[in-house]
Amino acid sequence: MRILLIGAMLAVLAGCSAWPSGGRSCDAGFAAFERDTLYFGRTGPLSGQINVSEEQWISFVDATVTPAFPQGLTVLDAVGQWRNVLGFVVREPSKLVVLLHPRSEKDDAAIAGIIDTYRKSFGQEAVLQERQSVCVRF
Repeated sequence: MRILLIGAMLAVLAGCSAWPSGGRSCDAGFAAFERDTLYFGRTGPLSGQINVSEEQWISFVDATVTPAFPQGLTVLDAVGQWRNVLGFVVREPSKLVVLLHPRSEKDDAAIAGIIDTYRKSFGQEAVLQERQSVCVRF
């Protein structure tokens, strides 16, 4: 059973190649972009108490995220859970930031900077980043 599960996971991961920039093209009228979704937890890593207020979050977005992606972004409220380094399941209010952008080293560095700034500013253990190649039109 374990071998079947590993085989299925490898097949799924093989499908995560660099499409559409990896050879396939987008339909007419669409452009190849990356969609990065960043998951920001708002509680302290050990306390379980909210340590990033709504005002602090807005200031972070205004000072750090918006200057890096002035063309636009989306912020969603969420509730998530994950297992911390001590092995405890942490449930917390979260913010998701969705960024659509052409793939570039500049944007990759900007995203890494956003994550690093948040982690250091608010004592967070991690910020999850999810990336997918997409076709978009505006």
